[in-house]
Amino acid sequence: MTDVLALAEEHLALAKGNPHGRSTHTYVNEGLLRQALIALTAGTALGDHDAPPAASLHVLSGRVRLIDDEKSLELRTGHAAPIPQRRHSLEADEDSVVILTSVVNVPD
Repeated sequence: MTDVLALAEEHLALAKGNPHGRSTHTYVNEGLLRQALIALTAGTALGDHDAPPAASLHVLSGRVRLIDDEKSLELRTGHAAPIPQRRHSLEADEDSVVILTSVVNVPD
């Protein structure tokens, strides 16, 4: 069991002390399933990167934008959305904590 709210508080504090403005922690890593908490300070971004085979983003606090070549989707506290199956970035418009749930290492 993981207390994600306590984890969120801890990692947002770590992000605020990090020169890159972010902190992450993977708390589920079982088989094909991964869940990671990502804390970002306002103005911080995770630059363009490829999407895993399947993933979603759930905003625990703050406001972020999920951006790809086709659109920019604003997500606020309590919002959840699937990650697009193409290169994308994530930008924090304010101090934010999100949960990334992903499926990885799917056999071919």
